[in-house]
Amino acid sequence: MNKQHISIIIPAYNEERYLGRCLDAIAAQIEKPYEVVVIDNGSADKTAEVAGQYSFVTVLSEPKKGRVFARNKGFMGATGELLARIDADAILPADWTQQVASYYTSPTALKTAWTSGPHFYNVRFPRTVSRIYSMLVFGANRFFAGHPTLWGSNMVLPKEIWRKVSDQVCLRNDIHEDLDLAIHVHRAGYQIVHKKQPTVRVQLRRVQAHALLGGAPRHAKLARDRPQRVEHLRRRGLGSAARHRTASLSLVARRTVLPAVLASFTSH
Repeated sequence: MNKQHISIIIPAYNEERYLGRCLDAIAAQIEKPYEVVVIDNGSADKTAEVAGQYSFVTVLSEPKKGRVFARNKGFMGATGELLARIDADAILPADWTQQVASYYTSPTALKTAWTSGPHFYNVRFPRTVSRIYSMLVFGANRFFAGHPTLWGSNMVLPKEIWRKVSDQVCLRNDIHEDLDLAIHVHRAGYQIVHKKQPTVRVQLRRVQAHALLGGAPRHAKLARDRPQRVEHLRRRGLGSAARHRTASLSLVARRTVLPAVLASFTSH
């Protein structure tokens, strides 16, 4: 069958320090993507200027703060058949788009969403930390929710799937937008395929922020608020009561267990 066009979508907020390396890695891809869309999410720095220096990049603006709003703006504005989502600090291996394109050559694959994990490069023992992270994130979601999550720094879904779920995803900044998207993709009857390769090089910045900026009180509040989150999922029509609880537990595990386990590995 014909090869699908890959659009790479990059939500970005104050990412001038990292975005150039991300775009350099995209420029070095063996198989070039169809388009690259950077969504400036109201940055106060030169994020948009950095993106504008690359001729192959389309820069969009989303003034409403939050990764979910920037992601949605990019997904809606992209024109490729495959919507690839990465973060602004992601450094793709040179054959990343080639591997994604190869996976999506079959009609069966076009009915699935694809994801892989990280290789954290700003920590001590990067291989160990990356493996622990993947085990906790993907393993916890399989255990609690019955399917893999999508990981926002390294994921792809066909536009056809996005069209099916775009009006259902939660527009809340206190819920991981990639986890929420995975729940809706699964509910719509599509399979989520987790591959061990290719991983992408990223920084372990968000876990560090949780650990250093009063993470424990926020995690405690998250656990206390779990009944309200369960009710929110129920109102969105996400399956059985058990599924509501397990999806919410997966979110709690992702924000509590991960920082506690991984913070000790991060570099100072």
